[in-house]
Amino acid sequence: MIKTGYFYLLNELATNIQKKMKTLIFVFLLVSFGLLFSSYRYLIPIFKPVTKPVSEVVHPEWSWNSVIYEVNIRQYSPEGTFAAFEKDLPRLKELGVDVIWIMPVHPIGIKNRKEPLGSYYSVRDYLGVNSKFGTMDDFKSMVNKMHELGMKAILDWIPNHSSWDNDLIITNPEYYKTDTSGNMVSPFDWTDVVQFEYRNPELRKYMLNVMKWWLKETDIDGFRCDVAHMVPVDFWNIARIELDKVKKVFMIAESEQPFLHEKSFDVTYDWKFHHLMNDIAQGKKNANNIEKHFAWVDSIYPADSYLMQFTSNHDENSWAGTEYERMGAGAKTFAVLAATVPGIMMMYNGQEAGFNRRLKFFEKDSITWEKNEMFGFYQKLISLRKTNNALFNGAMGGNMVRISTGKDTSVYAFYREANHEKVFVVLNLSTRNQSLKLKGNAYQGIYKELFSGNEEIFKANSRMVLKPWEYRVYFINE
Repeated sequence: MIKTGYFYLLNELATNIQKKMKTLIFVFLLVSFGLLFSSYRYLIPIFKPVTKPVSEVVHPEWSWNSVIYEVNIRQYSPEGTFAAFEKDLPRLKELGVDVIWIMPVHPIGIKNRKEPLGSYYSVRDYLGVNSKFGTMDDFKSMVNKMHELGMKAILDWIPNHSSWDNDLIITNPEYYKTDTSGNMVSPFDWTDVVQFEYRNPELRKYMLNVMKWWLKETDIDGFRCDVAHMVPVDFWNIARIELDKVKKVFMIAESEQPFLHEKSFDVTYDWKFHHLMNDIAQGKKNANNIEKHFAWVDSIYPADSYLMQFTSNHDENSWAGTEYERMGAGAKTFAVLAATVPGIMMMYNGQEAGFNRRLKFFEKDSITWEKNEMFGFYQKLISLRKTNNALFNGAMGGNMVRISTGKDTSVYAFYREANHEKVFVVLNLSTRNQSLKLKGNAYQGIYKELFSGNEEIFKANSRMVLKPWEYRVYFINE
């Protein structure tokens, strides 16, 4: 009896514990579900699909088929002056470029200057010009000449920071960021400059007023804004409205954030594609990544965005190397790619001369100008961009459609079409000969090849052989 009773009690105890455990588990699940449900509003931002922004920016009509040319006044000529560059504008007109992005022209700070001549992006006076480049009248003369030739002048603008000896440091110290000890601070390791504080409304007024001054006094056509994403976007949204009241401006952001296209900027950099081209040239990525990249662009940028495409600029040339260093024998191939994918084409001074040397950034270091086949090469690419609707900028141009060439990821073939005009491009992005079949029939037609001038007929499933890094650009113009 005692033994039987003992086991009975144990059984009862186990049954009660089991029931209680079930109850506890149920309560735990109920509470957890309640917490999850009550937190749902906090989880929404995490799981909510990205919504593609819509742009309110209306691009100037002249920008639809424009090509940008970046000029470094200091290094462009032995003289390094506005007047010397002005004399060369007819040559650039012949090349076909029509938007001249002028690197900063302001006096450069002396305090905390880096190396002998300092950085163009360390501004000592927002209303002045660097005396080594010439006078304000020389600058205005250069801009007038651009306009006479049908070109537009875009001034490089530095809104995020000034030099340490800018007069604003003394007259308006409240315009600048400070640390917890009240000391003015530099952004990152840019020790030659001090950062502005855009929470100050008076700084905003000042910056907008000096930008308006340049539009009114020198008749420039817009601004290329340095590290634009480091300045609050609400400033840019207001600035675009106010600047457009002076004249219809063209705005380039040295940034890649899609939201900058919503109300403020015509152009941002396609840095990701630039680095992707470098990676493909160095064997780290392949042609499939190009298709993925532009699918991503289409998913997050407003439909009429201009993304700047380039193989070199002042930063890349001086710090990462020339296109020949980064892309080797494929430099021309990637120039063709950058000129024919969606976006606005940009080239850096000297590229049309095949200049293959890094320019020193803080010292005088002139470009060596030599006549070679690169002038004609770029001239043909630019001419096609300006005359064929398929390559127009933004929504005016045609969508890029890839043509399958099989499993090999070393070839990229695509076409773009708009208003009955078409461009069909095939590129060998490798060091090997490629024998390929262009699948389908979407590219069928009678084309002219841009560089050879030959007329060719393409039927469905055409075959082609390409040498290492060889490119073909076919087009149909109405």
